[in-house]
Amino acid sequence: MATRKRAAVEDLNLNHIVNDQFDRAARHVKLHAGLLEQIKTCSNVYYVRFPVRIGKRYEMFEAWRAEHSHHKKPLKGGIRYSMMVTQDEVMALAALMTYKCAIVNVPFGGSKGGVRVRPRNYSAEQLERITRRYTTELIKKEFIGPGVNVPAPDYGTGEREMAWIADTYDVFHPGGLDNMACVTGKPLSQGGINGRREATGLGVIYALREVFRHQKDLRRLGLAGTLEGKRVAVQGFGNVGFYAASTLFNEDGAKIVAVGEWDGTVHNPKGIDVTALAEHRHRTGSIRNFPGAKTTAKGTHCLEVECDILIPAALENQITMENRAKVKAKIIAEAANGPTTPGAEEYLLKRGAIVLPDIFLNAGGVTVSYFEWSKNLSHMRFGRLEKRIGEMQRGSMLDAAEGLSKRTLPAKQRKRIVHGGDERDLVHSGLEQTMVDAYLEIRDVMMRHKKIEDLRTAAYVSAIRKIGTSYLEMGIFP
Repeated sequence: MATRKRAAVEDLNLNHIVNDQFDRAARHVKLHAGLLEQIKTCSNVYYVRFPVRIGKRYEMFEAWRAEHSHHKKPLKGGIRYSMMVTQDEVMALAALMTYKCAIVNVPFGGSKGGVRVRPRNYSAEQLERITRRYTTELIKKEFIGPGVNVPAPDYGTGEREMAWIADTYDVFHPGGLDNMACVTGKPLSQGGINGRREATGLGVIYALREVFRHQKDLRRLGLAGTLEGKRVAVQGFGNVGFYAASTLFNEDGAKIVAVGEWDGTVHNPKGIDVTALAEHRHRTGSIRNFPGAKTTAKGTHCLEVECDILIPAALENQITMENRAKVKAKIIAEAANGPTTPGAEEYLLKRGAIVLPDIFLNAGGVTVSYFEWSKNLSHMRFGRLEKRIGEMQRGSMLDAAEGLSKRTLPAKQRKRIVHGGDERDLVHSGLEQTMVDAYLEIRDVMMRHKKIEDLRTAAYVSAIRKIGTSYLEMGIFP
């Protein structure tokens, strides 16, 4: 009796996926095999189990911190709190950080950390104990420090956790002048930077705007013009997804047709008021049952709606071989890390879609983290020295122009022209230029190499070349 062949099982291990993506790109780079292996390999992984008192009992927690590449110092990467954290995951995410930093020309090596914990099961006081104990473990092994390894927020963490980390580090290093630079993503009052909170989501938008400036690339998709009126679906309404959706809705005039979260999807083909949705979630604790939109039980339903642009801004492995045929978007903008599996991406590319890869698209967070780290080391707020004098100079020029023309500008228009760049303005400006330059570099690689047909491979090639150059200039590989 003939046996039926079993369908191939898709490998969803993110570490395997990242390494395979690296190998595909490395074929297009003329570097010594040993150097390519050095770039690809994760240098160190620290695994720790520690007890924390929770109520009247002690619980054991597992945690990791992976250091992927030391070609630049310090290393940079977020810390996530999730029950899905594994060693392979943090190694993969650390590698992505290395490539991401290279692509956007940020002088950091890549790192990543994680604690296996479900935050919503614990009180703020309990999470503080867990965070401070994890930080202590990192300090003991020198896996944290302004010039060594600088964490940041990630899935399940935010400004609050970063403040606890900074304070713990400061306790262990009394009198350290640059202690606040040991971590980024902090509250403003604790050395944070204006514009960090929305950085990753805003970076996604800056990249999309640049993509839409290249109309020739969009013709085959049947898209034209700007982002105005384009139908957008967003998976994840956390920090990244919210700011991406909010900016598209309020500034670009895009139509947000669906938003998905862990507990469901809200969908309205005519568009969703993102500001009202955020208020609804704040009031009810969920996006479900938002007035005027249909609610479905699956948070992944938003991946399958009719739209022009899909922004997966949640976790990895969301678009797979299982649901790839149901994805109707023309542009997949990977705001999350690893949301599209290789099999799904291959299918989408053959169908003619554009996939904007995570190692470029979600680099806004690390870019502004670099600004914050620089600010902490300089001990000077961005714009503090030049804002006032810039306003005075522009005001003087306007006075002269008004005197010569015998006309006076309306007060609001004059204020807008005279306004000097404050910290947020400068951060947004620097972020936008970074994302534009990076996209142009990646696009140029793809245009110059006929054998490279997708932006992900082009992005990896750009990163590998830059990292390889660093190693060669260090004299490690002759």
